[in-house]
Amino acid sequence: MPADRRPFGRLLTAMVTPFGISGELDLDQAAALAGYLIDEQGNDGLVINGTTGESPTTTDAEKAELVRAVKDAVGDRAHVVAGVGTFDTVHTIHLAEQAAKAGADALLVVTPYYSKPPQTGVLAHFRAVADATELPVMLYDIPGRSGIPIQTDTLISLAEHDRIVAVKDAKGDLAGSSRVLAETELAFYSGDDAITLPLLAIGGSGVVGTSTHFSGRATRAMIEAFERGDVAEATRLHRQLLPIYTGIFRTQGTILVKAGLRLRGLDVGPVRLPLVDATDHEISHLREDLAAAGL
Repeated sequence: MPADRRPFGRLLTAMVTPFGISGELDLDQAAALAGYLIDEQGNDGLVINGTTGESPTTTDAEKAELVRAVKDAVGDRAHVVAGVGTFDTVHTIHLAEQAAKAGADALLVVTPYYSKPPQTGVLAHFRAVADATELPVMLYDIPGRSGIPIQTDTLISLAEHDRIVAVKDAKGDLAGSSRVLAETELAFYSGDDAITLPLLAIGGSGVVGTSTHFSGRATRAMIEAFERGDVAEATRLHRQLLPIYTGIFRTQGTILVKAGLRLRGLDVGPVRLPLVDATDHEISHLREDLAAAGL
């Protein structure tokens, strides 16, 4: 696959944000977690300050601190993609400019949520954010959370912008994604772990994962098997990993990732309200899902 169809590599993880026992940002643990995700889980990039990173409950100042800490920790070993999307274009531009100053390599910008703007507003929003810095932009299409999709024709129009280079695709519309891939140069990364292989089959580039806090190496092996033409091996790994690809969302991804990291001896602290820490019952299910996936 051409390098421009995988501008951030193949495997990225939407990293959780470590907090201390009292809920304060833990930058030392953030640096350690970033190193683990790159060195042990084989990630090409990390998404910081995404929803999995509890961005709704971190301050603007904390977001900037986190980008700086992770970038300092990983240097040039991985792409650092900063989540900056909000439902306010002016605030999103502010976060984009802040992330650029903090050292981010790229931006993740989610569809404006809750207010349900028309597609003309979605188009203008993304273009304004892409114009605000020199950083490449990955759009995040997740109508289940934002309330609206980025429609196919809108994606095709957005692809004309030089700095809009990729999509984190959590829409589940493979036919629509196929059309965008055929008519543009946008790189598509799965935003749903379980559809990574189907998306690869229509020309996708890789994944921005959640379960990849644990399944990174095996997911990378699946992607590489597909790319070398070993579809049988890629399918075997896809089926093996399905229990954790889906199980990580039995409750809420951030909650179970933090519980799973704790099981592995990486204590990244609690979640912030309105999230709540995993129950014993949920942790028991998580252990079963990890075991079923061979992890």
